[in-house]
Amino acid sequence: MNDRPWEWEPASAPSDVEERAARDGAAADGAADEMLARLRARFDEAFGASEAPADDPPADPALDPVTAAFARAAHHGPQVLASAPGRLELAGNHVDHQGGQVISAAIDERLWGLAAENGLDVIRLSMEGFGRAVIDLADPSWADPRPVERGTSAALARGMAACLARQGVDVRGIDLATASDVPAGAGLSSSAAFEMMVGACLEALLAPGGPAAVPADPVALALAGCEAEGAYFGKVTGAQDQLASACGGVLLLDFAGERPAVSSVPFDAAAHGFALVLVDSRHDHSLHTDDFCAIPADMRAVANLLGASRLGDVPPERFFANLRRVRAELGDLRAMRAIHYYDEVQRVADQRWALLQGDFRSFVALARVTGASSAQFLQSVSCHSEESRPHQPAMAVLALCSHLLGERGAWRIHGGGFGGSVLAIVPADEVEPFTQAIDEMLGYDACSVVEAGAPGVWARAV
Repeated sequence: MNDRPWEWEPASAPSDVEERAARDGAAADGAADEMLARLRARFDEAFGASEAPADDPPADPALDPVTAAFARAAHHGPQVLASAPGRLELAGNHVDHQGGQVISAAIDERLWGLAAENGLDVIRLSMEGFGRAVIDLADPSWADPRPVERGTSAALARGMAACLARQGVDVRGIDLATASDVPAGAGLSSSAAFEMMVGACLEALLAPGGPAAVPADPVALALAGCEAEGAYFGKVTGAQDQLASACGGVLLLDFAGERPAVSSVPFDAAAHGFALVLVDSRHDHSLHTDDFCAIPADMRAVANLLGASRLGDVPPERFFANLRRVRAELGDLRAMRAIHYYDEVQRVADQRWALLQGDFRSFVALARVTGASSAQFLQSVSCHSEESRPHQPAMAVLALCSHLLGERGAWRIHGGGFGGSVLAIVPADEVEPFTQAIDEMLGYDACSVVEAGAPGVWARAV
C-alpha cells in the first residue's frame, strides 16, 4: 500500500507496471501538449496582451459588468496548466452522502485550465462551451453565494475561491481559460473535475509552495469542492466525485468518519476479460437536480426519524425493527431508499472483497444487483412526474443492456442518475457487437469504452 493512499497506483501485475506507466505517461504528455496549445489560443483571445498600459481607460458605463471586466488590460504573471479527471462510480450508488462506502475511479477524460495572475481585483473565466464569468474581489461580499449563479460554473468557481480563502489562501485576481474532454450532463462528474481544476489553479498560483505542491492535500481540496457544489451551486452531494477526481486511481472511499478515508483497490477489468462501456442516454441529468437532491433528503428524513443525522449512524437492525413506523410516517419510497442504502453498503463490502480475491465475476454479478436496486428501490433512473413517463431514456438504455448481455455482464445507472450515462460491464469479446447494436438501436453514437485508474488532479508551471 502506498503511504500516501490518494496517490495513483497502477493496478497491473508488477511485471507490467513499467510498461503501463510509460504508455500512460506518454499519452498524458501528448494530451497535455495538445490541450496547452488550444488553451493558449483561447487565453490570448479572451484576455489579450500580457502587459497592461500605465493607466486603464475609464470603463464604458454602457457595458455590462462582465464585458467591462474583460475589457480591462491585465499584467499577467507566470502561467500554470491544470488538469482534473472525470470519474466512474464502480460500486456504491447514493450511499456516500449517508456515511457509506463506495468504489470510485478516475478516467482519462479530463477537464483542463490555463491560468495566470492578472494584477487586477477580479477573477475572470473564459470557459469553452460555458461562456464568460467574473468574480469581483473588490466586493466585500464576494465570498458569499449568489442565488443568481446557482447551477452555473461561475458558482463553482466562486465557491472554490471562497473555500480556499477560508483555508488561508490569499485569493487574488487571476485569468483562467478552460476546456474539457468530460461531457457535461453525462454523469461523469464534470462539475467535480471543474472544481478540482479551479482549486489546483488557485493553489498553484497563490498558495505557498507553488505548482510542485499541488495538490498539497487532495482530500481537503475535494472537501472544498463538495462545499462549493452544495452551498454555491445548489446541489448537496457526498464527496465521492471530488475525491475520485482529486486523488485519482481506483479507490475505496469510506465516509463513516468525520474525514473520508481513502485507500487503493486493485481493479483491472481487461485482465479478467471485461471492458467498461459508458452508454450516453443523451438526457442531461443536471436538468433534474431537484430529483437528485430528494434522494439524500429522503434518506436523512428516515435517519432523523430514528434519532440520527444520516443512515450510516443508524444500525441496520434498528432501521428494520422500525420499518413499519418508517413506512407509516414517511411513506414507502423513503423506506425503499433506506433499504437500498443498507443493502448497497453490504454489496460494496462484498465487491471490494471480490476484487481483493481476484474474483471479478462475483464483482460483476453484484454490480448487476446494484443496477436493479437503483432502478427499482432507490428509483434514481427515471423522474417521477407524470410528464416524464413517456420519456425514460436511461431506463430504456438499461433495458437494452439487459437484453444484449443477460447474465454475462452487468449494467447500472451511473452516478446520480435521472439521465446521464449507464455503465455496462461487457465481456471483452462482445464489446464490438454490443456497442454496434446499442448505437444502431438508439440511433446515435452512444457508446464509449473507458479505462479506470487515471491520475488525479495536478497543476504545473508552463
